[in-house]
Amino acid sequence: MLYAIGDIQGCAAEFEQLLERIRFDPARDRLWLVGDLVNRGPRSLEVLRKVKALGAAAVSVLGNHDLHLLAVALAGAPLKSKDTLEDILRAPDRDELLEWLRHRPMLHHDPTLGITMVHAGLPPQWDLETARACARELEDALRDRERCVTLLTRMYGDEPRRWSPDLAGFERLRFITNCLTRLRFCRADGTLELKYKGTPQDAPPGVLPWFRVPDRRSRSMRIVCGHWSALGYHDSDGVLSIDTGCVWGNALCAVRLDAPGEPVYVPCSSSGLRIGD
Repeated sequence: MLYAIGDIQGCAAEFEQLLERIRFDPARDRLWLVGDLVNRGPRSLEVLRKVKALGAAAVSVLGNHDLHLLAVALAGAPLKSKDTLEDILRAPDRDELLEWLRHRPMLHHDPTLGITMVHAGLPPQWDLETARACARELEDALRDRERCVTLLTRMYGDEPRRWSPDLAGFERLRFITNCLTRLRFCRADGTLELKYKGTPQDAPPGVLPWFRVPDRRSRSMRIVCGHWSALGYHDSDGVLSIDTGCVWGNALCAVRLDAPGEPVYVPCSSSGLRIGD
């Protein structure tokens, strides 16, 4: 069985409960994790150790909070007031965990199932081939230790806001990073709108969910993603979005990908820190 699980964000207790609910067996089953394993929840270190220990039974793409952890640990980025990363930064196995995290994919594609997983979204100008190529560019930069530090220093920011194949250097990598880990909304011409984080119903005029931009080149794809807790569970438009806001006090979600089935939820526990993004 193959399950996808939404943004865990340090909610280790709910993650363990969800694995019990779906009767996950790493010898038989597989997990796809949509990223944001860490931050804002209370037990990020436990989540990282658990997922790493699953080995080939779990595939996790990187989310914006995972990249932020790397930037804090490796490039001296400042901790933000709501970050809950200190347990990882002080851990005796910190370096091993960070090295493992740095080598996670930005995009995962299963050609047999015809399903692609990213943390956030794809700009309308990208088809599968372009998305995979851009993801590899970012992965290569993260896995090169010298380029990684520079990338993590320069990845913050909202510009450039529109794709061009002529983008180069760290501006190109920043755009790719923003699409794969931060994207929720675009304008019809493909310009990214990264400030607004709410629901599609309340979006500013002319601002569309990335998956509803007319003629987006990925419209024939089946995409699994997370990142967008205000959207909640969404299975339409060729997109299965499963960030159901556990870290906000809502629930953690699992969905079976290799067979039809209803989503499985574990509600947020009443204990521990719960601060959303």
